[in-house]
Amino acid sequence: MRILVTGGSRGIGRACVERFTADGHEVAFIYRSDEASARALAGLCGAVAIRADISDGVSAETAVNEALAALGGIDVLVNNAGIADFCLFQNITDEAWRRMLDTNLSGAFYVARSASKCMIANKFGRIINVGSMWGKTGAACEVHYSAAKAGLRGMTMALAKELGPSGVTVNCVEPGVIDTDMNAHLTHEDMLSLCEQTPLGRIGTPDEVADLIAFLASDKAAFITGQIIGIDGGFAV
Repeated sequence: MRILVTGGSRGIGRACVERFTADGHEVAFIYRSDEASARALAGLCGAVAIRADISDGVSAETAVNEALAALGGIDVLVNNAGIADFCLFQNITDEAWRRMLDTNLSGAFYVARSASKCMIANKFGRIINVGSMWGKTGAACEVHYSAAKAGLRGMTMALAKELGPSGVTVNCVEPGVIDTDMNAHLTHEDMLSLCEQTPLGRIGTPDEVADLIAFLASDKAAFITGQIIGIDGGFAV
């Protein structure tokens, strides 16, 4: 299959690129700024690296067109790109709010809007959005992040209804605390506390999330759509 991953140079996105290329799929990934990591990953896996800021609609469409040209089509889209920010509600600026929504929600919308055209024409496709357990439960000091990820839930369910007749499934995975750069700012004590709050008693790995995404992209998940699937060790139960 031909697969496009956003935010593919690190963390969960990188794990997806590595997993899909190892399974023999053709992969392109979008990254925003980490040129060195992106080029290294592309060289290692043979994937196509595309630099773009998907928070801008024109940039997102251009990147998707580059992926279409490189791969000859797109069968699977993994909407993984995202940013995080820890801030008291009263201190969230208008700029920070817009940046969060533009990247985490609008970016997924822009890329899906462009990539789905090919899927609809082919009567086949998989769109997998990467949300967060905070989109389900909400997180103090992460109101803008929680709101953006909650928006992905709604977009997933609505899009599943609209694209289902065209043979396209749309699902959302909601990771809990995962060992990625996004959580690198947390102290050792913070991580221990989060582990204690997780029923399985540990944090997750990017590879575990990539395994779930790979399943949803496979033929085994052909009758699964509109679902929000937590992969959080039980944290959000």
